[in-house]
Amino acid sequence: MTAHLSAPSLDLLAEQIAALLEEPSTSHGLARTLRAVAKEIEISKYHRTSSRAWPNGRIDIAPEKVQIGGGAHRIDGFYNIDAVPPADLLWDIREGIPLQDGSVQFMFSEHFLEHIDYPNSAKHYAREAHRVLVPGGQLVTGVPDAAFVLRHYPDNPTLADEMVERWYAKRDCLGDINTFLDLINYVFRDQDDAPTYTPHLWAYDREKLTQMFTEAGFRAIEPWDFDPTIANPKRQWGSTYVIATK
Repeated sequence: MTAHLSAPSLDLLAEQIAALLEEPSTSHGLARTLRAVAKEIEISKYHRTSSRAWPNGRIDIAPEKVQIGGGAHRIDGFYNIDAVPPADLLWDIREGIPLQDGSVQFMFSEHFLEHIDYPNSAKHYAREAHRVLVPGGQLVTGVPDAAFVLRHYPDNPTLADEMVERWYAKRDCLGDINTFLDLINYVFRDQDDAPTYTPHLWAYDREKLTQMFTEAGFRAIEPWDFDPTIANPKRQWGSTYVIATK
C-alpha cells in the first residue's frame, strides 16, 4: 500500500526542517537540501489545496488566454497559473495543466521552462500544452538563450559585464562571478541558495525548443516577434522566444 503524506504530516515535516535549519550543527550540504525540500513542501501545500477543489485535475472554467508561471508579471486578459502566489490558480504545472482538452486559444510563458526538470517535467509540459490548445492554438515560450551566451564565450568580456549588470546586479552573487565561465554556469545552472530564486535546471536555445515542441505534436515552431504588451521588456535581452502552433 502506498503511503501518502497528509497536510498535518507536511506541516510537521516543515516544522522539523525549520528546527534543523536553526541548529548550528546542521551541515552546509544538508541545509541546502532542507531549504529545497521546504520550498517543495510550500508548493505542495498550495497544489494540494487546489487539487482538492478540482480532484479530476481539470478546472471548470475555460480561459482563452493563459499565462504559465508568470509570478508578479501579470498580463491583462490572461489567466495566470503558477505554483506560488500571486496567481489566479495555484497549481504545480509539473503535475499537468489543469485545463480541459482543446479549450485554450493562446498560452504564454517566459523564464519558466528552465526552472522545471528535464526531460520528465519539461516534456510533459509540452505535451500538456498541446493537449489544452484548440486546433490552430498557439504557445509562446521564452527562455534565457544558451546560444546567445555561448556565442560570446570566451572573447567578449564587455558583453559579460553587461550580462552581469542586466541579470545579476540586484543579487548578492556578484563577488562569485569572477570569470566568463562563472557567468555561463549561472545561466545554465543558477544554483543561488536564496528564497527569492529557484535554480535553473536545463539550458535551452531555439533549436532545443523547436525539437521539444515538434516532438510534442506541434505542427509549426517559429521565432516570435517580441511583444512588450505581453512579455516582460526586461526579459527581451539575452532571451529567445518561439511560437508553436497546434
